[in-house]
Amino acid sequence: MAAAQTKSKRAKRLVIAEKPSVGRDLAAALPESFAKHEGYLEGSETIVSWSVGHLLGLADPDHYDKRYKRWRAEDLPIVPERFTIRPLGGRGREQLKVLKGLIARSDVAEIVNACDAGREGELIFAYIYEHARTRKPVRRLWLSSLTADAITQAFAALRPGAQLRPLEDAARSRAEADWLVGMNATRAATVRLRSAFADGAAVSLGRVQTPTLAILARREREIRGFEPEDYWVVEASFATQAAAGYAGSWEKGKRLGSAAEAEAIAKACEGRPGEISALEQKQATERPPLLYDLTTLQREASVRFGFTAKRTLAAAQALYERHKAITYPRTDSRWLPSDMAAELPEIAARVGADGPELYARGAAYIAGLARLDTSRVIDDAKVSDHHAIVPTNAPHDLGSFGADELKVYDLVARRFLAVFYPEARYLRTAVETTVDGADGEEHRFHSRGQVTIEAGWREMYEGLGSGPEESELPELSEGERVKATKVEAQAKQTKPPKRYTDASLLGAMETAGRDLGDEELREAMKEQGLGTPATRAAIIERLISAGYVERERRALVVTDKGLTTIELLDGHPLTQAELTGRWEQRLRAIESGTERREAFMRDVAAFTRETVAGIAKLRAPEPAAAREWGPCPSCGRPLRENRKAISCHSKDDPGCGYAIWKRIAGKQLPKGALEELARTGRTEKQVRGFRSRKGKSFAAKLAMRKDERGRWQLVFDEEWASK
Repeated sequence: MAAAQTKSKRAKRLVIAEKPSVGRDLAAALPESFAKHEGYLEGSETIVSWSVGHLLGLADPDHYDKRYKRWRAEDLPIVPERFTIRPLGGRGREQLKVLKGLIARSDVAEIVNACDAGREGELIFAYIYEHARTRKPVRRLWLSSLTADAITQAFAALRPGAQLRPLEDAARSRAEADWLVGMNATRAATVRLRSAFADGAAVSLGRVQTPTLAILARREREIRGFEPEDYWVVEASFATQAAAGYAGSWEKGKRLGSAAEAEAIAKACEGRPGEISALEQKQATERPPLLYDLTTLQREASVRFGFTAKRTLAAAQALYERHKAITYPRTDSRWLPSDMAAELPEIAARVGADGPELYARGAAYIAGLARLDTSRVIDDAKVSDHHAIVPTNAPHDLGSFGADELKVYDLVARRFLAVFYPEARYLRTAVETTVDGADGEEHRFHSRGQVTIEAGWREMYEGLGSGPEESELPELSEGERVKATKVEAQAKQTKPPKRYTDASLLGAMETAGRDLGDEELREAMKEQGLGTPATRAAIIERLISAGYVERERRALVVTDKGLTTIELLDGHPLTQAELTGRWEQRLRAIESGTERREAFMRDVAAFTRETVAGIAKLRAPEPAAAREWGPCPSCGRPLRENRKAISCHSKDDPGCGYAIWKRIAGKQLPKGALEELARTGRTEKQVRGFRSRKGKSFAAKLAMRKDERGRWQLVFDEEWASK
């Protein structure tokens, strides 16, 4: 093998990056000329090679014992005394051979771990090093940016590999804990609960995905169990003597129980004179938001652009790796270290020079400050392995960015410039207007609004908006006479809680399911979150691929399979966000060296045994195939459920061919729609979440109809049949 041949007697170092693109960037920044080979680059002193993501993983259960190929309750739990790693195969198999050959070369004296500076990067390298069965010394390249200057500085400050051993311990512990809990819980639940699902698929469980599903399922149950209530409010429009207009709500938007009551108030007030009976104004300030970590960046992109967490991460990763435009994105910190303080004006100048006029204006403002206030930027105690996401101090060719990359970069650039601006200042106004009603009563209407005194940091959000704002009020004075020009009763209805989106679910995962809106409190809760910023997007996608969750526009909708899974687990500890949040906290303690990996893994093994025993005691579900859905509308035989449909067909009776397919146009139909189709042959309301052949989402009613040959078909209603 070419990689195994000694090219020179001179000792060399082998640098292993996580991806080929990063490997090429590292070589380009080093003061050597590199020759290209299959799977690596070689210079006079350095060899640069790379992984292709994860090349190795923990071995499957049957590696430890062949009997584990069968899923049986009596074999659980499976707790290996020592975990074994195995090649994952695929396109990485050849690259793994290249790396093993390079590591074995006699002229390679040391190895530099240049994988991504985080838990996963440490694990990728650790597995490669273990697989190579070497004891060659290791040093760590720690990068938060891929600019040439950052790479040069990092190579000048290589860290001893042993210094990062706690991070490796945390990485191995996370992987092994997920294997133990996920594999054992999945097998135990599948053996015990599989019959509840007509598709016969495994019941996939995991220490992070299951409590995340439980958060979604709890909200879905609230929505499905919600019964709307009708109510009425009275809204008025007022005109001052100077012809200025403003709006008000009767008794601060008080809800009325009948249309008659609301209409009587509206009739008594319309066209009547009134007076501004109270006016209160006070100044309010709003501090600039903190810099982004990955979760807050994903949430912002979801709210503003409808991006999924996965889509935002992909764009951020491209900005980091390909364009060198932002710092390392997979971070959970929103602060910068003190050693970056001197560089901040330079970064601002660079952003202003390479961006639109708005960036230039922000950079000019920062350059003109006599003193840069870094109180919401610098804090060494709040910087973990990586600092907040900010633009790099390198040329940014915005014209080369893709559409998603440009939007994500814009968020990062605006936030970086805005954080140095002063607070936004407002004059918040509360107005009470009293109307002399025709019914002899005084009716009070309330209005709220604001006047911007100083935009402050919001200047950097020009053209983008920065969230909901109160309406502007005209200049008013207490005692001023006004007239109610229009007053109307408005029918309203209480609404169920909103379904989670990527943005709101990421926030819930970050705070272990607690609904925290306060930014500072959310920061304090990070240590007890579900997963990490780097893994949360993948967890959401895993729930979708497992059939537990579907996307409908921006909403994450739990399927019947997801609801049933959580219902069958019946409050098992595996569904509790707090438990896995505490585990994540312990993994961070292992990273910092304040907890030993062995103690954590003992507790994980004990929890795994308890989980298997607990699942074995769960109530046995009714087999899906045994459920009857009423008589067949066509022939009268019993409708029964199978993996793909509800039909009158069985192994003993072919039936008449009437079949309600569970999946149509890319959507698994909810149980309610299936029940309605079985009962009446049609759905009264539209079902959301279908996908057209062009990938567009739409909603439609469904019906069972016969085609021209007399065969039963599940079709969309006439409105959508042509689409």
